[in-house]
Amino acid sequence: MRCTICPALGISAFALVSVALLAAAPQDTGAKKWGVHDKDRPQPVMVAPGGHGKAPSDAVVLFDGKSLDKWTAGGGAAAWEVKSDASGGYFQVKPGSGSIRTKDGFGSCQLHIEWMIPADRQCNGQQGCNSGVFFMDRYELQILGSNPNQTYVDGMAGAMYGQYPPLVNACNPNGQWNTYDVVFHAPKFNTDGSLAKAGTMTVFLNGVLVQDHSEIWGATAHAAVAKYSAHEPKLPIGLQDHGDPLCFRNIWLRPLAD
Repeated sequence: MRCTICPALGISAFALVSVALLAAAPQDTGAKKWGVHDKDRPQPVMVAPGGHGKAPSDAVVLFDGKSLDKWTAGGGAAAWEVKSDASGGYFQVKPGSGSIRTKDGFGSCQLHIEWMIPADRQCNGQQGCNSGVFFMDRYELQILGSNPNQTYVDGMAGAMYGQYPPLVNACNPNGQWNTYDVVFHAPKFNTDGSLAKAGTMTVFLNGVLVQDHSEIWGATAHAAVAKYSAHEPKLPIGLQDHGDPLCFRNIWLRPLAD
């Protein structure tokens, strides 16, 4: 079929036909084929959304504003500092104490995390306002003060470090909180250790799409092309100590089925 653009709708004729075919075909759950509008089809589980600043009812809360009990550093207690202000509890990197990781391992997930560069920090490229969140302890979503600081674009806020720049720069200025909402799908490996399916990230920074189902090249590496190596299906989430006192709050995730 020739793929022409429908002037009124701004979508292709091919897409319209594809949607129609999908709507007409029964969906296969693996146990039963459900017809369109089948009243016997099971209802989704109810989840309370939580609202502003609160986690959904089915979320794993990784920081409750009070303690770092869900985190570890080198097998011991996380040494980063828990503090509070008028908006509630947060914690801050203690430079030189080392990166921290969740005690539990996770695979595919929806992650919410809020972070802030202190207002008095001087950002100079990768120095002064740098951290990162590592999915499965190896796939990094960069955290960096990027308003107005400039650096190589695959290392700025919203970048999958060393791989993809963000679609846009939606970073707030130092002293203001930023929010990441991430859908992470873990990679899959064959029994011989070869890659069966690459992982992906979809990322919203402050409500703006900055990574659109971007395919992960492999474990994050500095100044080198990322490569995959087989690993366990669930591993910790890490936060990086890059020597800068960044702040974090309101961290939760929802495990996702693969």
